[in-house]
Amino acid sequence: MLDLTDFKGRKDIKSMTLEEVSEEMAALGEKSFRAKQIYDWIHVKLVESFEDMSSLSKELRQKLKEHYSLTNLRIVEERVSQIDGTRKYLFGLEDGNIIESVWMQYHHGNSVCISSQVGCRMGCRFCASTLDGLERNLRASEMLDQIYRIQSVTGQRVSNVVVMGSGEPFDNYDNVIRFLHLISHEKGLNISQRNLTLSTCGIVPGIRRFAEEGLGVTLALSLHAPNDEVRRTLMPIANSYQLKDVLEACRYYHEKTGRRLTFEYSLVRGVNDNLDEARALARLIRDQHGHVNLIPVNPIKERDYVQSGQKAIAEFKNLLEKSGINVTIRREMGRDIGGACGQLRKSYMEGEE
Repeated sequence: MLDLTDFKGRKDIKSMTLEEVSEEMAALGEKSFRAKQIYDWIHVKLVESFEDMSSLSKELRQKLKEHYSLTNLRIVEERVSQIDGTRKYLFGLEDGNIIESVWMQYHHGNSVCISSQVGCRMGCRFCASTLDGLERNLRASEMLDQIYRIQSVTGQRVSNVVVMGSGEPFDNYDNVIRFLHLISHEKGLNISQRNLTLSTCGIVPGIRRFAEEGLGVTLALSLHAPNDEVRRTLMPIANSYQLKDVLEACRYYHEKTGRRLTFEYSLVRGVNDNLDEARALARLIRDQHGHVNLIPVNPIKERDYVQSGQKAIAEFKNLLEKSGINVTIRREMGRDIGGACGQLRKSYMEGEE
């Protein structure tokens, strides 16, 4: 059973399902409709305190303050891209930790990329999120509130969510599953599960377990190499799980859910971007139900990786397409504001030291 208490020992009501809130209200001797009111205040009206729940009696609001916490992330910094309007947020948590989220505007709607952990322990060598290791997991409420605060600040509805920021979602499995149920609940923000994407570096047991959850979420695999040898130089997780086992788990996910997969491939000059590797990638995923998302790597100063040139990117894409692979090149968002995972948090922490 997942622990739903915060750092001060209070019950985290924003992480609770509607059924759990109903049980809590019954235990307090309150009528059942109060649970629906409270759930609506939290997940639809997005209030920041119990005092804002004006349809509740003062007595009940006092009870809520005494027994429960209402997670409310504090905006530490907001940066707005002058290139494309992307907004990057640093949020302060109750225990003093810092996380980051990104709000992006697309023609199909507004998308938010959230963190699932404070830091990360996966060690992917092109990612700033992992440089200082893992601090702790985020609770479901702390994942939700990244979206809630951004929607409140921008005044615009969030229609797509990607769990692709700092952290490995399957390293925080139970909290992430709870988050996915809450964000897609019909009495909450009710974001369609088809508009939710979860990105994993390839934890095989997590993928297989996720396939059994009965969710219609898009699964994205951080692939980044066409073979185990190159992948191990980029991603330590490749020492634990071979590509054949990872891709078999992905195939199983498609069979169970019917959802096409996304294969993320960060192009690093001289490492994984030549045409032999493009051919190997095409052979590797030819029978998979999914598409490749090519990502021009965002350089970080702690590593000497360099983004592939435009010609190499175009040739890599063209070869995949000629091999019958569906390909997109990820549009670079927020390049001028440290848009890549972990970059803004890292620079902020260094400024604090």
